[in-house]
Amino acid sequence: MNNLTDAIIENAIAQFALEGSLKEKQPYGNGHINDTFLLTYETPSGGEKHYILQRMNHNIFKNPQQLMENMVHVTEYLRKIIAANGGDPDRETLNPVRTADGGCYYEDDSHNFWRVLLFIENTLCLEQVESKKDFYDSAVAFGNFQRLLSDFPAHTLYETIPNFHNTPSRFLDFKAAVDRDKLGRAKLAEKEIAFALEREKDTAVLTNLLKEGKLPLRVTHNDTKLNNILFDAATKKALCIIDLDTVMPGLSHYDFGDSIRFGASTGAEDEKDLSKIEMDLSLFEAFTMGYLEGCAGSLTDLEIEMLPMGAKLMTYECGIRFLADFLDGDVYFKIHRDGHNLDRARTQFKLVADMEEKWGEMAAIVKKCKEKLN
Repeated sequence: MNNLTDAIIENAIAQFALEGSLKEKQPYGNGHINDTFLLTYETPSGGEKHYILQRMNHNIFKNPQQLMENMVHVTEYLRKIIAANGGDPDRETLNPVRTADGGCYYEDDSHNFWRVLLFIENTLCLEQVESKKDFYDSAVAFGNFQRLLSDFPAHTLYETIPNFHNTPSRFLDFKAAVDRDKLGRAKLAEKEIAFALEREKDTAVLTNLLKEGKLPLRVTHNDTKLNNILFDAATKKALCIIDLDTVMPGLSHYDFGDSIRFGASTGAEDEKDLSKIEMDLSLFEAFTMGYLEGCAGSLTDLEIEMLPMGAKLMTYECGIRFLADFLDGDVYFKIHRDGHNLDRARTQFKLVADMEEKWGEMAAIVKKCKEKLN
């Protein structure tokens, strides 16, 4: 993406219907995808109002128009539900600001795509899970997001990243990378390749249930990290789910499973010492309880029963993506050392193996949490 000048930024700002006069603009946050700025406006009454301006990364999101249509449809729906429930839609969901001509984004002459969001005041964001309560609170928040959108017609959303969590499709991509073996690295990962190939039969379990109509299509966030939740600065309660760029149609298991993959592991995603890697059952239970509490009865019995499979498949899928990228020469995931993506694949597969050993306990925890909430 080309460099930004003040003139380019100010031209983008001028396209949006913002209240008052611009006092200050400054880079904001630590995201690595979009370029983000905090805008401070002086309102006619003498107060201040803040907005978030973002240049969307169209190298990653190839169709910003569809991305923004998804975001607008979901947030407008959430506003109505939140208001009907007596909540504050200006704080409990993202709110895209329209351009002066009524659009939800602006494309400039250099084909930069811009959007503006209302800034949500008096909030904080946690970068890492510091306690079991943090993990539980994040689960309640993402479960509540699922509940609020449980009646949304998910099939009307665009699939902005095709086959993002289509595990059978990801498996075919992995097999193709093995067959190519572009750099002759397959010999360095024989055990990992064998591990992945041995689990081919598992890859289609969830997608087959979706095709058969046994699992419902849902609105999924697809990036359920703790730092995608805003917490109220005063109460410390989860307030708003942010970063809706990857909102798409999918399965509830995608959001649940990816949270477990990342948050219930006892080690870092790229830990080289695999003896430090396992799935913490107490964290699994905390997230399961929080997620089901947040969902508040909006999931079907089969969805709940298949939650462990969501955890396993999202972890496995991530592992084969890391491994495929290692075989292809590290062209997608950024690396910081030789073999970095192979190390990442190994941690994911260690987690998968640990989940398989604990499968009965995971199923029992899910059943216990469901019964507690009934």
